[in-house]
Amino acid sequence: MKKLILFSIFFISLGISAQNTYIHCGKLIDTKNGKVLTNKTIIVSGNTIKSIENNFVNPTNLSDVVIDLKTKTVMPGWIDMHVHIEAETSPTAYLDEFTKNEADVAYDAQEIAGRTLMAGFTTVRDLGGSGVNVSLRNAINKKKVKGPRIFTAEKSLATTGGHADPTNGVKSELMGDPGPKEGVVNSVEDAKKAVRQRYKNGADWIKITATGGVLSVAKSGSNPQFFVDEIEAIVKTAKDYGMKVAAHAHGDEGMVRAIKGGVKTIEHGTQMSESTMDLMKQYNAYLVPTISAGKYVAEKAKIENYYPAIIVPKALAIGAQIQETFRKAYKRGVPIAFGTDAGVYPHGENAKEFIYMTEVGMPVMAALQSATTTNAMLLDMEKQLGAIEPGFLADIIATNEDPTENINTVENVVFVMKDGVVYKN
Repeated sequence: MKKLILFSIFFISLGISAQNTYIHCGKLIDTKNGKVLTNKTIIVSGNTIKSIENNFVNPTNLSDVVIDLKTKTVMPGWIDMHVHIEAETSPTAYLDEFTKNEADVAYDAQEIAGRTLMAGFTTVRDLGGSGVNVSLRNAINKKKVKGPRIFTAEKSLATTGGHADPTNGVKSELMGDPGPKEGVVNSVEDAKKAVRQRYKNGADWIKITATGGVLSVAKSGSNPQFFVDEIEAIVKTAKDYGMKVAAHAHGDEGMVRAIKGGVKTIEHGTQMSESTMDLMKQYNAYLVPTISAGKYVAEKAKIENYYPAIIVPKALAIGAQIQETFRKAYKRGVPIAFGTDAGVYPHGENAKEFIYMTEVGMPVMAALQSATTTNAMLLDMEKQLGAIEPGFLADIIATNEDPTENINTVENVVFVMKDGVVYKN
């Protein structure tokens, strides 16, 4: 056994996988069936789960590794469906756009990716940046840098002056007239071209800003910003290219248009009415609550000069509503997908969302499933991610305690394996 432990330390220190890894789990969360199992051994071969055995099984080959998590609770790596991995909140964030080069953004994003992975999030959906997110995804996939598996929307789509118009708030000489190449849409034809440009640029998803937003330098945080025919054109074109559509939306009318237009996920959903909640169920659209972001911006808006003045009233008004909207939506039966809007608040604190979700009535197991089985399904990865089962990718994390007994333990992930490689132990 001493030799096995030495081999384990050796392989883990190199950040590589041995022939087989035996993980002894005191508790194991079965996300598929919503159960907490005890005394199991996960056998990992390469980057996949080979089998799950009863009791604590030891290997017979000296090259195999044993990882002792007998006092821990083990579960699939979490999936955050709404992050912005290129940037992070700060009082200088708006100035950074004019002072940071693309290389600066890339180095920041690399550090953020590592921090996210260490927090237990082995997969994320990045919903909008400059395009560095595509390069980071590729670098992580090639194991050049450490980070979560990334599905990215590349650059968000907006209307002129809309929430994701990249020239909002700048002086007229810099404002110009951005179009589909830059992600700005003002017609059905623009919509088609903008989606195709995102595909050309390497996007996995399409994200639109269906309403105004809190942190953009624009007056409204909730007005509708796309017509239904434009959204329909985006969704139809995206489908042709194997992509789904997410819609940022705070205001109710913009949500209605987005849902009827065929988007798969509504991000934030702050001012969602009960009739729109019913529409979500009818169209099988998922709410990504981002409670963490709402709480954070409402708090920071009270600090003088943290945000530009035009943002403060929106942050105070919209941020404070988001948790209560989630409570109503969950109670009414709206499908829920875990997502946080990391970047609007500090990356690495993504697990706080579990606490906020359960504070208002969502059972812990349901919250964990929203970040595993549900999100894997939305990413079309339900046969590879979101559960600990034979044949699935070996994305495995552990906490000191059982989150179904103490939800706060999710903020301290003590073990992280992604693709069969141990990054934290």
